[in-house]
This record gives sequence, structure tokens and C-alpha cells, in this order.
Amino acid sequence: MTEFDLAMSLSQSPEFRQKFPGVNNKVYFNYGGQGILPRSSLDAILSTYQFLEEHGPFSIKANAWIQEKTSLLRQDLAKELGTTTETLTITDNVTAGCNIVLWGLDWQAGDHLLMTDCEHPGVIAIAEALVDRFDITYSTCPIAATLNEGDPAQVIGEYLTPKTRLVLVSHLLWNTGQVLPLAEIIKVCRQYSGEYPVQVLVDAAQSAGSLSLNLSELDVDYYAFTGHKWFCGPSGVGGLYVNPLRSPDLRPTYVGWRGITYGNQGEMTGWKTDGSRFEIATSAYPQFEGLRAAIAVHQSAGNSQERYQKILQNSVHLWEGLNQIPQINCLKKTPPEAGLVSFEIKSDFSHNIWVQSLEKEGFFLRTIASPNCIRACCHYFTSPKEIDELLKKIVEKLKKDTIH
Repeated sequence: MTEFDLAMSLSQSPEFRQKFPGVNNKVYFNYGGQGILPRSSLDAILSTYQFLEEHGPFSIKANAWIQEKTSLLRQDLAKELGTTTETLTITDNVTAGCNIVLWGLDWQAGDHLLMTDCEHPGVIAIAEALVDRFDITYSTCPIAATLNEGDPAQVIGEYLTPKTRLVLVSHLLWNTGQVLPLAEIIKVCRQYSGEYPVQVLVDAAQSAGSLSLNLSELDVDYYAFTGHKWFCGPSGVGGLYVNPLRSPDLRPTYVGWRGITYGNQGEMTGWKTDGSRFEIATSAYPQFEGLRAAIAVHQSAGNSQERYQKILQNSVHLWEGLNQIPQINCLKKTPPEAGLVSFEIKSDFSHNIWVQSLEKEGFFLRTIASPNCIRACCHYFTSPKEIDELLKKIVEKLKKDTIH
């Protein structure tokens, strides 16, 4: 057994899986929606509240402690994402990070925002608001059609215009599970000659915590992520990476005391120059410690590349099993590139009703509206037994529903 196989077998051992007590009473495949919180994460949240109450939540000691722990969270995230602490802003979630960028650019009437046809409604709503506020335009390019053939980077290049200021893409598509060739997309945008240098904002809701990332090498402009999905942290903590070359020109929209510098009399003297420039005010600091604890659990199981490889093994196991069921059609015709496996039932069954029925029996998946499908998410600590149980349950339900 190789060192990798040993590390990953330990991550699926009963002892390791007990670090995630939420897996005990369910068969869970919803990590793309929200991860299972490790026990140590919950303990960290509770102990932080206890510490703050014991020492006074607004005492000198408590405030110094909060600053220290916030700095440590930034360090942990930087290590996971392959960047430096100065590039990171701590946010609430992906949408908050996207808002920082989209409202912080110096939009002019007639400017163009390009997105794909696989983006989340949250960012589409921001685009609509920008159109109303700044009189810009936005359009979508047909990336969904490249799931099984075609070149996403080429498609995006074909939809750039001289007025395109920003391209917004998801690294890992939340609906189909396709991993976009981000480096190639960035290269196409860099080489395009228009009125502006074309910048790239990435919705990393599904990629952070699942793919193995090195943002410093990727040369991306903005990368908005969250801690509550694949990192299995608590809700309410995420982050935004801003390329140091872009930070000086990105203006804060919502502002507060955390993003400014002070003089001797406590007066504002300017903006901070690192990622905290875009942070606002008081946050749910105990949740910061919850995310740190969750990241520590993952790192104890292996590095990001090792965890990603195990995610792939698990999702391929599920994908191969689904392909053996005649009534199931997997949207992706080649093996998964990440932990998301989207499929449809070849019948008149309602996917919504089907997933609701599965959940009542302890199997947790979700439906996607476009394309109309069911999505299952495998993590590195998802066990082969769980995958086999899901496949068995799907076969049983299909037989039962066909009979009735």
C-alpha cells in the first residue's frame, strides 16, 4: 500500500469518520450545498464563545485574542489556496466576495460583463443590479454545451467584445460538475485586445476545498470562495482572493472600521493595503475558529492534492455505478473531474419528488433546475459503503416506482 493509499484509507476509517458525527444518521451527498461540520469545529465555536464571555467580549484581552485568531485563519486559508495572507479578504460567503468585486470596479455606461450560462442565480442577480445602476450590459456564453465536447476557453474568447471589462466564471460548475480550464480561460482574456484589459472573477463555491489550488501560479484576478461547503466549516465564513495587481484599483463599496488605518487620535488616515481593506466591521468570530478547526481536520487527512485524488476515486465509483443502471443517464459521458456527479432519470418521474422521497429514507442529494437533474457530491471521506448503499437504493426505488 502506497503512502497515499494509507492516508486515504485512514480518512475513511470509522475512527476518522467519527470526526464528522453528522454522517452517523444519514447517507450524505450534499457537500456542494453545505458540508458536514466536524465535531472539533463545533467545539471550537462553543469554546470561543465561552472564552469571550469569560474575559469580557469587548475586553482588551478578548480583542487581542480575536485579532490573533483572525490572522491564523488567514494563514490557514492562504496555505490551502496557495497564496499569501495579504491577498485574502475574510467574507461571509461567495456572493459577498463577488459583490465586493462587482461593485468595486469603475464601471462606465456601455461596459460589458461576460458570464457563462452555468452561473448561480446569486451572481446573475448582481449583474442585473449593475445594469440598472451603471447602465452596463451583460451577456452569457454557451458553456453548458461544452460538457462533453468543445473548448470552453475558445467559446469565452468568441464572446468577448471591445467593451468587455470582466469575465465571471465558475471554476467548477455547480450544476453539471464540469471543471473549466481556468488557466486557458485567463490566457484568452489576457491576450484579448479591447478597450480594457479583461479581468477574470471566479465563483469558487464548488472548487475551494475540493480541487487542489495554487492561486499564486494561476494568475487569476479575483477568486471568491466559501468555507461552509467543501471545507465543511460553519455557515457565515468565506473569503475573497484579490490579485495584488488589482487591489489598488478595486474600491471598497461597503466600508467600516476593519478596512481603514488610524492616526494617534483614532482618526481615519486611509485604507488598509492588504485584503482586510474590504472587510467591514464586527463578524461572527467564533465561526472563524470553527472554520480553522475544520481545515485542520482536512489537513490531518492529507494535503489538498491527496484529498482531491480521493474525491475523484469516490466520484468515479459513483459515476460508474450509475452508468450500470439502465434508467439513469449521467450528464457527463467521461469520468468526473471533481466530486459532483449530475444525472437524470430516463422517465416521467419528477426529480424533486424523487429526491424528497430519498431524503425521507436518509439519503441526501439535491435537484438542479437547469439542466433538470439530480446532483450527488462525494467528499474524500465518503465511504465506498455509502456509495454502494446509494446505488442500491436507487435501483430499489426505480423497480418499485416502475411496478407502481
